[in-house]
Amino acid sequence: MNTDKIRNFCIIAHIDHGKSTLADRMMELTDTVEKREMKAQLLDSMELEREKGITIKLTPVTMRWKGYTLNLIDTPGHVDFSYEVSRSLQAVETAVLVVDATQGIQAQTLSNVYLALEQDLEILPVINKIDLPAADVEKVSAEIVNLLGCKKEDIIGVSAKTGLNVEQVLDAIIERGPAPRVVEQTTSAAAETPTRALIFDSYFDDYRGVVLYVRTFNGRIPKNSEIRMMAAGTNGLALEVGILTPKMSPKDALEEGNIGYIVTNLKTTREAKVGDTVTLAKNPASTPLPGYKHVLPFVYAGFFPVSNDQYKDLKEALEKLALSDSALVFEPENSPVLGFGLRIGFLGLLHMDIIKERLEREFNLDLIITNPSTNYEVTLQNGEELEIKSAADLPDISVVKEIREPWVKGEIIVPSSMIGNVLNLINEKRGHQTNLSYIEDRAVIDFEAPMANLLTDFYDQLKSATSGYASFNYELCGYRAEDLVRVDFLVAGSKMDALSVMCHRSEADAIGRDVTKKLKEVIPRQNFEVALQAAIGARIISRETIGAYRKDVTVKIHTGDRDRKAKLLEKQKRGKARMKRFGKIDIPSEAFTVMLKRN
Repeated sequence: MNTDKIRNFCIIAHIDHGKSTLADRMMELTDTVEKREMKAQLLDSMELEREKGITIKLTPVTMRWKGYTLNLIDTPGHVDFSYEVSRSLQAVETAVLVVDATQGIQAQTLSNVYLALEQDLEILPVINKIDLPAADVEKVSAEIVNLLGCKKEDIIGVSAKTGLNVEQVLDAIIERGPAPRVVEQTTSAAAETPTRALIFDSYFDDYRGVVLYVRTFNGRIPKNSEIRMMAAGTNGLALEVGILTPKMSPKDALEEGNIGYIVTNLKTTREAKVGDTVTLAKNPASTPLPGYKHVLPFVYAGFFPVSNDQYKDLKEALEKLALSDSALVFEPENSPVLGFGLRIGFLGLLHMDIIKERLEREFNLDLIITNPSTNYEVTLQNGEELEIKSAADLPDISVVKEIREPWVKGEIIVPSSMIGNVLNLINEKRGHQTNLSYIEDRAVIDFEAPMANLLTDFYDQLKSATSGYASFNYELCGYRAEDLVRVDFLVAGSKMDALSVMCHRSEADAIGRDVTKKLKEVIPRQNFEVALQAAIGARIISRETIGAYRKDVTVKIHTGDRDRKAKLLEKQKRGKARMKRFGKIDIPSEAFTVMLKRN
């Protein structure tokens, strides 16, 4: 098949710079979607995506324009979903870089540009929202020229909302974007080139089974052919193949250079993992395509059902979500206070928030979520290496030689006048600045900081310190040994494992005082006095006391006999002491998320 008339591209940008709206206008212009079916952010099909106004899952769509086939992949913009972006970039040759005319280059813009340059893609710069009164096209053009080293004439100014100049973008993709690249493989000239296609996404359909989104690099995949997943070593049938417009449009075969879908007879997505190579079983390829690096979660939280009867439902719901989210990992966890639950790994706090919302809405689950934490590497005195995902898993400190915590490399773009506020915030989080550069009148601050200190409310504090002007991006950069301790929290003398937290020794006292104060606000008063304590090992570092309710037992005495009053008060005192020994405290679910907003 002639691939010269095919162009594969994706749209990359910072969050809320207009990727999905630009995709809408492209589908309208190319008559891919009928007018009556058109709606804003059409490719954002998930209810949560539409409600929050963000893209969570990448979405492919095939369009026709001036005799060419244009395959678009719309990507998310938030840092937590950069894994989705990197997968999209490996399946295309051109990246349309969208920059907001009112905001200019942001942190995620830079991050996505670097990802595109790593894949050696043709970058097509586009300035969006040029129709807004606050748009500064000249300034943003200068920033893009400075970043990419392109000519000013190469930049296309568009308004995705009104459709202004969107035709120029489609024409530029055809003129400047390369045709699909064919990844060479060693084969004799006489033999037919073995088929190879890259799985860049997959999901589980309740009625049809596993559906793969693939990009064919060599050969073709006919309908009803037997396919093999090279890394997983599993065989399956291509029950249906076709392209997305954005509805499924079946074809007789998926041709070379194209992006489309394969409906398989597989039962789980573990048999066809994202990044695997699909080939035909009758003429298999010898070498797979370069896949993706396996993404590991670095934020962990315990999810517990309010009622233990729902544990099985929670597990089944997560298994269904994991079928379409390859970054989601989980394992069983048992807490003496909360019962049976699951410890789930996420790519970031937004990823956690999305999964929580989906579990509560789509599966009607009532959940308690523990404080998010990161994973730690522990070396024991006997040389054994452990990885712990929560503070409760830390072995006795006497057998621990070293604890290493994850650090991140961060990048903050901020107006030059606000550099001082940001540097102060980084220092508060035990971070340090590594580089400072400028894009026009804005500063790019590169820094390193411990992951655990950025988990809770760093982003909120950054927005407050910069009046909302800063943008933030980060990536993991390894583990470092630090003086870390485990802070335990005791409620009425009982240790709450779900509340335990790992922190630096210098921060332990402040965290202990802060959390006990928060717990005092959320735990209801009892008929007896309740002590709230923070401890490192056996040493108590802070304490708060929830006072007891006092029932007036002397109200029924109508005389002023002091002896009778004293007798009743003494009886009440003994009863309260007994209550304190045997009383159970019902801890509300809010108590387990007090760390989310420390300040």
